[in-house]
Amino acid sequence: MLTVMTPEELLGCIGTAFGPLNRPPEMVGLDRALGRVLAQDVSAAEYVPGFCRSTVDGYALRGADTFGCSESIPALLTQVGEVEMGKEPTFSIGPGQCAAIPTGGAIPEGADAVQMVEHTEHYGGGEIGIVKSVPPGANLIFKGDDVKPGDLVLRKGRRLEPQDIGALAALGVTQVPVAPRLRVGILSTGDELVPPDRVPGPGQVRDVNGPLVAAVAAQAGAEPVPLGIIPDEENQLREAVEQALESCHCVVLSGGSSVGEKDAACRVMASVGEVLCHGVAMKPGKPTLLGKAGGKPILGLPGHPVAALFTAKLFLLPLLARLEGRPWAERTVSARLAQTVPANHGRAQYTGVTLEEKPDGLWAVPIWGKSGLITTLAGADGFFCVPRDREGVPAGERVEVSLFG
Repeated sequence: MLTVMTPEELLGCIGTAFGPLNRPPEMVGLDRALGRVLAQDVSAAEYVPGFCRSTVDGYALRGADTFGCSESIPALLTQVGEVEMGKEPTFSIGPGQCAAIPTGGAIPEGADAVQMVEHTEHYGGGEIGIVKSVPPGANLIFKGDDVKPGDLVLRKGRRLEPQDIGALAALGVTQVPVAPRLRVGILSTGDELVPPDRVPGPGQVRDVNGPLVAAVAAQAGAEPVPLGIIPDEENQLREAVEQALESCHCVVLSGGSSVGEKDAACRVMASVGEVLCHGVAMKPGKPTLLGKAGGKPILGLPGHPVAALFTAKLFLLPLLARLEGRPWAERTVSARLAQTVPANHGRAQYTGVTLEEKPDGLWAVPIWGKSGLITTLAGADGFFCVPRDREGVPAGERVEVSLFG
């Protein structure tokens, strides 16, 4: 019998057994920083924006000059200039004066507001009528409204998103300190496996889990290191794991993790380090392993592809986040279940779904299939969990769907 943990206990074990790796950062150009993990805090070294600027097309003016004005009694101002984009105004605004200004133009000295052109009238001869009052500070962005020198903009450990790239560009940061990519060694085990480019013979199947786990690792920003297929021979597997530990930050095995006589993953894990978990109370995915050797994690995934996918998503992703020192949270959406999903195993049950947007909201349609049939999940949007203490989830109940994307 396997001594099992709950999924929550295994996640807790990951959090206590492993910590962020101490690695010197590397510098990458802004064009290659997307998806990388920031290795240092980034603070502003200058004002953004570096000058006060208008948010509308209109007239820069002194707000006090417009108090009490209306369409019947406009405020009459004298236009003393026109702001040009990309240039600093060479004039200032005094009482009773204004200047034409485009969106994004620099506010002339003396002005404290901008009235949009829709609320103005041009009377000719440089006389402008303001038909709606505007308070000081309206329709403009002040110097440093975005950030000021010393402001913390991005924290260490954040995986950079497109909006972060934009913020770095605004700060003039073109070389970004990021954590080196984690190298994830990937081994598939089994006498029956052949590479995907080979036609399987009798009793053989193509290796699905190797490319699948590599894709999960790459999606997380890691560098997958495919190490091939190892037969069900304990000494060969041990040698392959030892070599993987030398060159990689994390090793992932698939197959060879249950209690069969030829399933040597647990014995190999114990021989090179220690076994932290041998089995998880979940379906599919019970024969999941977690070990540690030289401070590096070894994750053993089930051989069945659907089980390998669920366990990689549930445990490999937070494990990689932990090693990179960044927070981890599943991306989920709430949806109503389209069909009743039974469960009576005493284990957390994970079921793949497709999502359908209907007039009454988002619905999750269960995907039925066995854990050895990966094509049943092709096109799936995510999965949800039936807790171990429930006998299923009825149609119409809301579930939290963990997204594959």
